[in-house]
Amino acid sequence: HVQLVESGGGLVQAGGSLTLSCAVSGDSGGQSCVAWFREVPGLRRDGVAAIGTDVRGADTTYIGQFVKGRFTISRDNAKDTVVLQMNSLKSEDTALYYCVADGTNYWGQGTQVTVS
Repeated sequence: HVQLVESGGGLVQAGGSLTLSCAVSGDSGGQSCVAWFREVPGLRRDGVAAIGTDVRGADTTYIGQFVKGRFTISRDNAKDTVVLQMNSLKSEDTALYYCVADGTNYWGQGTQVTVS
């Protein structure tokens, strides 16, 4: 079992930045790949970014095309945290952001990001 707790959402003006953090705990096997999804209720759910580990133990990352160049994902192993850095935010980035692990088996409670 994996537990995920997101933090860092809020209200920001267009062009601003926010940093989302996901504290990951539990089964280490389920923690190797962690992703961020976002959802606009009733409309769509998108995969935003993901971070995994290759066979050599190095981090590999995926960034969704619609946020490429603006968002980055990283892992702080010392803090068991995955960070989504969001820059140059746009109104269309407004959504509920979820941290997801072990494929899509485990989801955090979500954190709201609103861009005005």
